Amino acid sequence: MSAASGRLIVLSGPSGVGKDTVLRELFRLDPTLRYSVSYTTRAPRPGEVDGESYSFVDEPTFRAMVARDEFLEWAEVHGHLYGTSKRRLEAGLARSEEIVLKLDVQGAARVRRRVAREAIFIFLLPPSNAELRRRLTERATEDAAARQLRVDNAVAELAEAEKYDHCIVNESVEKTSRCILDIIKASRFDFVTERS
Repeated sequence: MSAASGRLIVLSGPSGVGKDTVLRELFRLDPTLRYSVSYTTRAPRPGEVDGESYSFVDEPTFRAMVARDEFLEWAEVHGHLYGTSKRRLEAGLARSEEIVLKLDVQGAARVRRRVAREAIFIFLLPPSNAELRRRLTERATEDAAARQLRVDNAVAELAEAEKYDHCIVNESVEKTSRCILDIIKASRFDFVTERS
């Protein structure tokens, strides 16, 4: 995959760490950033919009897309399939967009193997493991078994943080979003220098 003159920003972190909230603030701070809308086989949660939050598809449709090699990365996470469209990314990069991908650690590892020099990898950490567990167990969007699966997966995901370019503790949405934006701004100069 060629980056043209755009750039990928990969944001990961365990469930409950606040990725969606941080991203909303990040896009408010810098409206030029673009969000990569992933495909998923899970059902929409309340308030999620098809084509904006995710592109919601059934499993046979998703599997057919895998067979046609339409994803830069895809993975099964918490019992559902998620994937990042190569076509959508290539179109955005060709327009010189900086595209933010919200990925689990499996997806980020696949992107790292394929386009590491064209991406910035950022991992969000919780203020504490106890706070993360509290957030996950108090979610009202899933049943008890799904919540426990997310808690178990979060422990494994936290062990992957050292593989990222930057790790940020999400204590304050505003502070965290500004820190991410500072990283992106600083990398713009480095990226231009590398490509020269």
